[in-house]
Amino acid sequence: MIRFNTLKELTAMAEEKDLPVHEIVIAREVHDSQHDRETVLAGMEENWRVMQAAIERGIRNTERSVSGMTGGDARRLYGFREEGYLGRPALSAASYAVGISEVNAVMGRIVACPTAGSCGIVPAALYAAKEIKKVSDAQIIRALFTAAGIGMVIDQNASIAGAAGGCQAECGTAAGMAAGALAELAGGTPDMVGNACALAIKNLLGLVCDPVAGLVEVPCVKRNGFAVVEAMLAADMTMAGIRSAIPVDEVIDAMNRIGKALPKSLRETSEGGLATTRTAQAIEKRVYPEQSKR
Repeated sequence: MIRFNTLKELTAMAEEKDLPVHEIVIAREVHDSQHDRETVLAGMEENWRVMQAAIERGIRNTERSVSGMTGGDARRLYGFREEGYLGRPALSAASYAVGISEVNAVMGRIVACPTAGSCGIVPAALYAAKEIKKVSDAQIIRALFTAAGIGMVIDQNASIAGAAGGCQAECGTAAGMAAGALAELAGGTPDMVGNACALAIKNLLGLVCDPVAGLVEVPCVKRNGFAVVEAMLAADMTMAGIRSAIPVDEVIDAMNRIGKALPKSLRETSEGGLATTRTAQAIEKRVYPEQSKR
């Protein structure tokens, strides 16, 4: 039986067996699901197909959400990718992440990874890796298990829900998952997978969940774009030999404690932060006119 409750346990197990992290996670999924390896891999392959379809739809999308708050920004950013400061790879990744989130906002098909509010980050990072590093779909499917293993650990030791831990629990977790998967795809060791995760999450600690009008649109959609670039930088820092001063499991514990310390108003209730700005209040009255009459 394969069990791990921390990333230290997961990466140590991989190193002891001289295996990549994804193999440990696949073995656990085979055991827990009682499906064979081929079935488990096929399930993740289907997830990857859905992710890619959402990206391709997202960067072409001009449809606005029902609220009117979001739609078309991924297409704009994708068209600007040759002109910006960050260059084509980063701007492409950001446009993919925004695009998936916009697909979610118009009720399109996405994979919650780990949540709908953070659905663009992991797929965008891996799609960018496919383009930049020329990695195969088979490699990406395996890397998705690495991301899943990281998400499992965070879910066990902190939270992946904005209502429980703020947006650090959603976009922060997704950035950590993406960074770890990218590090593995770049040839990183299991220890480097954990280090990339730590670097990504550290920079998003304390990020609040303050959705305007209670919808997963503003600021959620654009946060996905920012977070994927951060995940890519965390992986690059790791591959360049930069270490996180704080071990990844301690970073996760800090995220858990910070989430519990956040007031209710900053945990998806729309009672604080951006959701209570003058403009946000006007948007809410427009989106919910009946409520404003009460």
